[in-house]
Amino acid sequence: DMIAKLEQEAEGDATKKAYCDKELKESEEKEAAKTAEIAKQTARIDKMVARSAMLKEEVAQLQADLAALAKAQAEMDKLREEEHTAYVSNKADMEQGLDGVKLALKVLNEYYAKEDKAHTAGSGAGSSIIGLLEVVESDFSKDLAEIETTEETAAAEYERQTKENAVEKTTKTKDVEYKTKESVDLDKESAELKTDREQVQAELDAVLEYLEKIHKECDEVAETYADRKARHEA
Repeated sequence: DMIAKLEQEAEGDATKKAYCDKELKESEEKEAAKTAEIAKQTARIDKMVARSAMLKEEVAQLQADLAALAKAQAEMDKLREEEHTAYVSNKADMEQGLDGVKLALKVLNEYYAKEDKAHTAGSGAGSSIIGLLEVVESDFSKDLAEIETTEETAAAEYERQTKENAVEKTTKTKDVEYKTKESVDLDKESAELKTDREQVQAELDAVLEYLEKIHKECDEVAETYADRKARHEA
């Protein structure tokens, strides 16, 4: 009879509803899980990409610093070589001049020291010449001491700066090596993670497609037992 038929249909409705509820619940849970996984992967990828980009900028700056350092060191080397060459030449000239003055003084002092009456008339002029040569000798000695001090100071400063540059070069070269390696590793890891994310996205797309199918199937379920009974009793 009609009641028995409606009750049979109601059992079918209940079974269908249970199926729909189960499938919708499981699919929505899968959707939430896949969406969360993609968000997590995206956050990791973004962080890796940003870190890698920052490292690349730092490496570029370090390489620019190293190029500038190499240029500065080359200029220092050239200047030091020029200064040293000039020093060697000037020192040789001064020493030669000083030796000449000392020799002249020796000869004159010995000459006027002799007890020869013939020298008496010229002794005044001789003293003036000797006095002048002694001033020249003093000036030569002073100038020689000054260029030696200047050379020693310049050489010491050159050595100090060269060692400092060497330390900076070693440090920055290592930084370039480490940062480049980290950047390459990050690029590789982020690429692998993007591949994983594509797989998860494909799985999410499948879940969404299934959800759409279930919604169509379950949202278009026939009238429930209660709906049909109420309609028949009306």
